[in-house]
Amino acid sequence: MEPDRNVKKTVGFGVRRLALLSILTALCYVGRIMFQFIPNVQPVTAVLIILTLTLGMADGFIVAILSIVLTNFLLGMGPWTIAQIASFGVLIVVTGLVMKPFYKKVHKAYFVGFSFLGGILYGFVISLFTVKMMGINSFWAYYIAGIPFDLLHGLGNAGFYLILEPILSPLLAAQLKKR
Repeated sequence: MEPDRNVKKTVGFGVRRLALLSILTALCYVGRIMFQFIPNVQPVTAVLIILTLTLGMADGFIVAILSIVLTNFLLGMGPWTIAQIASFGVLIVVTGLVMKPFYKKVHKAYFVGFSFLGGILYGFVISLFTVKMMGINSFWAYYIAGIPFDLLHGLGNAGFYLILEPILSPLLAAQLKKR
């Protein structure tokens, strides 16, 4: 009996794609653990932006959810895990809908700037969720107190984007052609 050749198209996940997403999840996991001693500086956001720009939002969501859940097993699981996933989800949607149409059409500096602003956006969104989940009365007081951490997150994102984009983007584009 011959295997059904349409199974891969129906399911959408071949071995190659699963392996690629697993490697990217591992990269995010190791990067987050290695840089945990620097508040909010980690390669996860930059990897998710590059992944979303290159392969799309679905792959970005998969890696974001897996990397946050797996690293939080080590760093601490709690209600903030949901807020982290939601914040990365918003960032992935903005990246996919707003920035992806311009990818490869505008100078790389725009995406470095976007990576920086991604840290600010992430901080704003996670503050919204945290205030609601934790019953904090003053959103603005909470958010303003976190701005230095958001700035560190943004600077880390910009730096990691500069380092990782020339490496990951061609590799991911090559994998996209093999799909």
